[in-house]
Amino acid sequence: MKTQTTTIKAISIILASAILSSSCASTTMIQSTPTGAKVYIDGQSVGTTPYTHSDTKILGSTTTVKLEKDGYETLNTFFSRNEQADIGAIIGGLLIWIPFLWTMKYNPTHTYELVPAIVNQQTTDKTLQLQNPNPINTKSKADRLRELKQLLEDKILTQEEFEKEKAKILAEENK
Repeated sequence: MKTQTTTIKAISIILASAILSSSCASTTMIQSTPTGAKVYIDGQSVGTTPYTHSDTKILGSTTTVKLEKDGYETLNTFFSRNEQADIGAIIGGLLIWIPFLWTMKYNPTHTYELVPAIVNQQTTDKTLQLQNPNPINTKSKADRLRELKQLLEDKILTQEEFEKEKAKILAEENK
């Protein structure tokens, strides 16, 4: 009889602990527009969007998020464990004080919109150069040819554009 009572108490304590500890975890879905962005949580790569994040941080803890996708600006943001009340933790806190550290949880989803990356400065320079083919240039011919070669290597200029611009530079009078 005593063994049965002890077993029932042990099972009750295990079940109560499981219920209380399960309310300590909080989960949120991290989404991005467009999807497929690399997700970094607190500096660690964890996957791509959409990504389900779960942790047991305490009330008020902040989680940093970085989203990266080719062709888009890197997004650095964060969310805190103070976005929604967690009823399970509040009830557990009434019975045992410790769960009050987890009385708040994350919103179910966090959706971030990625901004397309700003046009590369070299591309902008190329556009300006083509719009104004005779700018006043204070750089030496050699420096300008090096820059032009770099644009070709970066595949910003075609071979034909490179040859045309190179001929213009070489045809200029020495200043």
